[in-house]
Amino acid sequence: MAAGEGGVVGAGKYEEPSGEVLGRAAEAFGLLAAPARLHIVWLLAHGERDVSALAEQVGGALPAVSQHLSKLKLAGLVRSRREGRRQVYYVGDPGVVAVVRLMIGQLAEQEQEQEQGPEYRHGSRQVYERGAGPVRRLRGTGA
Repeated sequence: MAAGEGGVVGAGKYEEPSGEVLGRAAEAFGLLAAPARLHIVWLLAHGERDVSALAEQVGGALPAVSQHLSKLKLAGLVRSRREGRRQVYYVGDPGVVAVVRLMIGQLAEQEQEQEQGPEYRHGSRQVYERGAGPVRRLRGTGA
């Protein structure tokens, strides 16, 4: 399917999201706007952890990390399960993991390109179209 008439390539039939869906998405993005919470989700995207391990890796105080986890859990971005006396946290929604990994991966790649200079930018990560400058490909999207 070609992009046009309000559609998105490969997205199937275009359907306007409801106000409720847009509101929930805005809340989720708002929660992820805090660097500490984004770091927590990034870590949990790579494996389950308890609050002590998260606090150590994020570099935050245990109560602060616990508060971040509570907010993420209330929003449905993070889940937990009891393992003996410990509460183990994980990201239960693969979509959230995909969005976080895509955004951080793209920004990390841009940072690396800036550090490496022009010779990196002219490597295999860019594709040139006839009559145009370099076109960036989104890693992991097939685009």
